[in-house]
Amino acid sequence: MKSNDDLVAVYETQGLTRAEIIKAKLESAGIPALLKYESVGPVLAVTVDGLGRVLVLVHQAHEQTARELLKEN
Repeated sequence: MKSNDDLVAVYETQGLTRAEIIKAKLESAGIPALLKYESVGPVLAVTVDGLGRVLVLVHQAHEQTARELLKEN
């Protein structure tokens, strides 16, 4: 991936488990992805007030393809 300025969120969820599944789905289609979350959420298993929120990020160039892929079941 290039710079963080070129990253866009294509999915948001609560907790790392679902986010890891989405990340793996994207990566299996050849789309590099990163997860963005507060580090205290996974450590304490907290999912309140945004602490459990996880964003799945991709490079802008992959945004449309990633969104289309995530629309599929």
